[in-house]
Amino acid sequence: AYGQASEIGIFPRWHSGNMSLAKRDSRRPPLFRAKHYGSPPIFRPDNLLREARRQKKKAQGAVPSVCVLDPDGDVSAHLVESGRARKNPDWACYHTELYDVEVDGLRFGLLPVAVGAPFAVLVAEQLFVSGCRLLISVTSAGLLDDRLKPPFFLLIEKALRDEGTSCHYLPPSDYSRLERGLAARLVTEHKRRALPVLKGGAWTTDAPYRETAQAIAAAKKLGLQAVEMEAAALYAFAKARRKQVVCYAFVTNQMAAKEGDFEKGHNHGVELFLSVVAATAAASKRRV
Repeated sequence: AYGQASEIGIFPRWHSGNMSLAKRDSRRPPLFRAKHYGSPPIFRPDNLLREARRQKKKAQGAVPSVCVLDPDGDVSAHLVESGRARKNPDWACYHTELYDVEVDGLRFGLLPVAVGAPFAVLVAEQLFVSGCRLLISVTSAGLLDDRLKPPFFLLIEKALRDEGTSCHYLPPSDYSRLERGLAARLVTEHKRRALPVLKGGAWTTDAPYRETAQAIAAAKKLGLQAVEMEAAALYAFAKARRKQVVCYAFVTNQMAAKEGDFEKGHNHGVELFLSVVAATAAASKRRV
């Protein structure tokens, strides 16, 4: 799989027809060496949670079938403070808390402050072995498309893999993508509910403070609308593990290049956030 042609050639070719496999592997950067995508892992999330339950003295239980990542944490904080979210007693993760929220008959789990590709995928692995069936990520993002004005929601259909986590799940390629059938159902549901959600592409980076003028220009040239930190890895995980994951960018800023950035609207945009979650849950159950 290494060295296959990619859409724009971000991933270089390391192969040579006359070179041995071991020698080819040694010439790749460490991130691309010894990746046996078909082999099972030794360190498993279900085993980790087994030990966490033992140490925390938690009984076996299931999290809600729909779970939501809130990397910023402000939506979660608002719902907790207003009494609309309660701590889930069955979540055994060492690193995070999960909150139960109910909106219009939909019960979902809300997990705050899982920032960045490695952490987002770490908790995704644990959520899916704990009862989750649909994972939704709603992350703050920076604006790339100058024709648009934040704040707005973007359904991420494809994400540029400028991070490392996705390469542990799928062979190198330029993009990770939302499953096509699910994307179509989501667009239909957004229109049916008259939600102000755009669709497009994002640049997923591990290093937000290295968003240089040149890197931003390159992302704009690809026609991407936003820059964030989780989507490419979450979509790679979803494809490799055959799970349902949907990523949204809540585009709120222009990299703080101007004062007054990062505004989400009334109560951090909570009501629109919840409407998007409800629409996503409904669309995931529909069939075209």
